[in-house]
Formats: sequence, C-alpha cells, structure tokens
Amino acid sequence: MARPKIALIGGGNIGGVLAEQIAYRELGDVLIFDVVEGMPQGKALDMAEGAPLAGSDVSIAGTNDYKDLAGSDLVIITAGLARKPGMSRDDLLKTNLEIMKSVAKGVRDNAPDAIVIVISNPLDAMVYTFKEISGFPKNRVVGMAGVLDSTRFRSFVAWELGVSVEDVSALVLGGHGDTMVPLVRYCTVAGVPVSQFLSSDQIEAIVQRTKGAGGEVVGLLKTGSAFVSPALSAIEMAESILHDKKRVLACACLCEGEYGVDGLYVGVPCVLGANGVERVVEVELDEDDRKAFDASVEHVRSLVSQIDL
Repeated sequence: MARPKIALIGGGNIGGVLAEQIAYRELGDVLIFDVVEGMPQGKALDMAEGAPLAGSDVSIAGTNDYKDLAGSDLVIITAGLARKPGMSRDDLLKTNLEIMKSVAKGVRDNAPDAIVIVISNPLDAMVYTFKEISGFPKNRVVGMAGVLDSTRFRSFVAWELGVSVEDVSALVLGGHGDTMVPLVRYCTVAGVPVSQFLSSDQIEAIVQRTKGAGGEVVGLLKTGSAFVSPALSAIEMAESILHDKKRVLACACLCEGEYGVDGLYVGVPCVLGANGVERVVEVELDEDDRKAFDASVEHVRSLVSQIDL
C-alpha cells in the first residue's frame, strides 16, 4: 500500500518540527515547500540522513515549486510571519493574508484532492481565507488552534496538581487569540471535575495563563513564537485523519448554524477522520460560557470583515 504524501507549506520552525515528527513516526512521505531557495531542500536532506537512526523508511524531500505538491493527501500550512514581543496574532493579518492567498492558489491548482490543516495566524481569518480562495469543501479545510489551547490548559492543570497530563481533559473553544474560551466545567482529572481539586482563584489563574500562553512564549523567545507545541497539535489532528481515528478534537471548523454561527471558522469540537471534519459536536454552554463564546465569535467576525479577497 502506498504511503500517504504529506506536504508542509512553510519550512520554518513549525514546518521543521512537523517534518521531523511525521517522518520519524512514519505517518507518510514528507514534502517541505518553501519560497526560500535551498532551505527546504537542506532541511529535508538533513532529516533524511538522520532517518536511519530513527528507524524511518519514509521519503523526505524539499521544494520551491508548487507543482511538486501533486498527489498530496494532506497539506499542513504554517507559512507566514511569526509574532514578535508586543504583537497580537491579529497584527499579522495584513502580511499573512497575502501569503495565504498565494498558498491557497498553489494548493488548489496542484493538490486539489488534499485535506488541509491551517496553522498560520491569525488562525481563524487565515483558514477562512484558504477556504474562500481554494473553493475546497468545508470538510477538507480545518484550522489548528483548539488542540493547542486545550493542551496548554491541560498542562497547567496537571502541573498545578502534580498529576499526569494524560489524566487531564480540557476543551477550549472560540477564536484562537485573547478571546478564546476555556470551558472550565468540561475540564476533568481522571473524569472528576477540576473544580473538586482547585479553588476558583486557582482555576481563574490557569484560565488567564491559557489565554496568554502563546504570548508568554513569544515574550521569552523574543525572536519568534511557539513552534513545538503547535506542530505536535497538528500531528494529533493529522494522525486522526490519516488513521481514520475519529478523535473528538477542538478545531477551527466552518460553522453553518452550529452554535448559532453561520459562515465563520471558529474553534469547536469536531470528529476528525478520513474525510476530514466529519461532523461538528455541539456541547451545552452555560450562560457565562455562551456570552464569552459569542464575544469571541464577534472578534473573529471583525477580523474576517477586514479581509479583502
């Protein structure tokens, strides 16, 4: 059976971790695309030479030509500028919009049957842009955000309690930015609500840290933004699609009536399988969560309204 072909658009920090993880986990053959000549080829060659030590038999290649995307089963897009200290994800809109337009055309024209995961920021606006330009069906275009926000939430809870991160479940919905909505009442530790372990003040501190987690990393790095955790979050989504696992993960999906949202990409739980987004899962929101979610949706709407396609 032929291995899946996985194309990575953007060979920077996230693209590099993605390529390494995909190759060494043997999820499929890897193609790194970047506009910088030699860079994706160099990274690919370096990884390919290390592959025997990881016991990996997949092919790893780099290219500057969209034509090489032909036959891709899955495309993961990280192209765009990263945040610098003092910048919000929204500040990247203008620059990354132009990049995303050309990426969407390149993927549309060369890999028309692929499922696409978008990581570029501002996420909700970028995945919307890709969908509009490419004309791909909504099940084949999904954004990575909620998995990352949820894993940050899980990490902070686990560290606070001194328990395994594997036993902490969490769900973060809404836009990928300062308005995201960590759903405290759906956060559990081995199935037990987190409110039985932590005070409301402790939980609120974790919620706030989750919302600002990306900025915390940017502030420390000073020269870029998080890249390992976003890459691993996209890998979790890719595995669910490639292995038809049908995991329920928080992703940026095109809502058409779900949660009262129409025509926007926002973070909601969905089932990810061989057909991409197989369905959106609607969970009950209490009054406070609903208010916060609606405010987050409005923020996404205002961002999208600035997009000129």
